[in-house]
Amino acid sequence: MIKVGIIGGAGYTAGELIRLLINHPDVEIIFVHSESNAGNKITDIHTGLFGETDLIFTSETPFDEIDLLFFCTAHGDTRKFIECHNLPEELRIIDLSTDYRLDAPGNDFIYGLPELNRKYIIRSKRVANPGCFATAIQLALLPLAKNLLLNNEIHVHAITGSTGAGQKPSQTSHFSWRNDNISIYKPFTHQHLDEIRQSLSKLQNSFSAPINFIPVRG
Repeated sequence: MIKVGIIGGAGYTAGELIRLLINHPDVEIIFVHSESNAGNKITDIHTGLFGETDLIFTSETPFDEIDLLFFCTAHGDTRKFIECHNLPEELRIIDLSTDYRLDAPGNDFIYGLPELNRKYIIRSKRVANPGCFATAIQLALLPLAKNLLLNNEIHVHAITGSTGAGQKPSQTSHFSWRNDNISIYKPFTHQHLDEIRQSLSKLQNSFSAPINFIPVRG
């Protein structure tokens, strides 16, 4: 049985992760960390899990009781947490934020796209989960890169739902604004472009053409 802990347990990402883990036959959730919700039931926040779990949010982090730690934190917060805490040497980590997706000196996380890095993920202690747009786009393009067929600029038009923006309300995440509406955001500058290009270059290092990505909120 794999014993896991979750940091940043109140967000949408954590809610879906908890749903997956409580239905996994080989996983036991030891703690779900949330400072602001400590003592409250998981189902007070993740109401879709009502009847599925009796777990309670906690402010405690008993790292010595778990094998694997998930980070469902806001972008930038995983790095801050790791730098400020003394984590056990053998503790495995899966980060769902953007903090460790890009190769950099001192970054010992493996980019967690199994279609690309399965053999490395299997033996890695630290895995950086890919972004949502990045996953969809790479699954389409990596077979072409593997066969050295990316020889021109790439055009991508993709639509995302509202949960990717997180729980904190904003003008463009409210239902009344989103319903029956689509809008372009961050055209040609989306943060997932860097990890997409990083992966493509590992299979076809000759590819240098633009990736014209138009992200759309739907």
